[in-house]
Amino acid sequence: MTVPFVSLKPLECELDTDLREAFARVYGRSWYIEGVEGEAFEKAFADYCGVDYCIGCGNGLDALMLSLKALGIGAGDEVIVPSNTYIASALAISYTGATPIFVEPDIRTYNLDPTCIEPKITAKTKAIMVVHLYGQSADMDPIVAIAKKHGLYIVEDCAQAHGATYKGRHIGSFGDAAGFSFYPGKNLGALGDAGAAVTNDKAVAAKIRALGNYGSDYKYHHIFKGHNSRLDELQASFLAAKLPHLDRMNMERRRIAARYLNEIHNSAIVLPYVLPECEPVWHIFAIRCDQRDRLADYLSEAGIGTNQHYPIPMHLQGAYAEFHMNKGSLPIAEEISATELSLPLYYGISNEQITYVIDVINRF
Repeated sequence: MTVPFVSLKPLECELDTDLREAFARVYGRSWYIEGVEGEAFEKAFADYCGVDYCIGCGNGLDALMLSLKALGIGAGDEVIVPSNTYIASALAISYTGATPIFVEPDIRTYNLDPTCIEPKITAKTKAIMVVHLYGQSADMDPIVAIAKKHGLYIVEDCAQAHGATYKGRHIGSFGDAAGFSFYPGKNLGALGDAGAAVTNDKAVAAKIRALGNYGSDYKYHHIFKGHNSRLDELQASFLAAKLPHLDRMNMERRRIAARYLNEIHNSAIVLPYVLPECEPVWHIFAIRCDQRDRLADYLSEAGIGTNQHYPIPMHLQGAYAEFHMNKGSLPIAEEISATELSLPLYYGISNEQITYVIDVINRF
């Protein structure tokens, strides 16, 4: 049996008519940027997240970067961010001129460890970037308390956690702003690059929108040195077609994850830990194994696809070599990077495939 790491085909086949109708609607209108499709999706997604404003962007990286800039973060500032995530989180900070300050995650949840934040706060610290990694919310109450205590902004990186909740509340609604990616493989994915920023602050929303539209608040009037980062009408229409199905798709991911959690019984495998107050959406099902590479080869030989998220933590990437952070400087992030392996989990995977993955892992 073959089990790919991910396949978008089952969902695309199920929504084929809706997606084709969305394309035809936009194509027939001949209006591709800043139109009714974008407005409709922004309103729907803001309502879904439980926030007042949503601003479509070109991608998730831009959504984070524009959010930071809209909060006034720039050169000379520092932003705290966990090291064991995709580099886009740090790049968003760097592109504002600010400095990312890498900190440790919680070894159980892989999310930002609240106890590691305060020791890294300096007079230059302006914000905490909270990454809801792998589809599980970070532990927000203590993070929010720390931010209030020190007068810091919170920017949520929600790229992997569309629909995840913390104490019954959707992620993206806790910070001063939040960024979402709609890269095709995300739980809510476009058919190309796309993203969005969300916030409850009207002024911040207006600034994000202007910054993403060449710094313009109205045509040919430029109040900022802006960027070109807008959600186009086609991608907005595709996302709007998929959004009503997101909760149902996430429930299926939870069902698959429950099978893995309940049926994988191998002492060599460390299964994901979920905080009691969190409801993950399982963008990635991340296990850990001290023999990660051997396990990956073993699964590959059995026809099972896997991935590694992420094999080099950000503080050891060449892009941030100027920080001179040597191996061992953030041992928990490094341990996760060296042992994490992602198992197949996607909408449309069959029960037979799930059973096969479980049986093969249990025999490792």
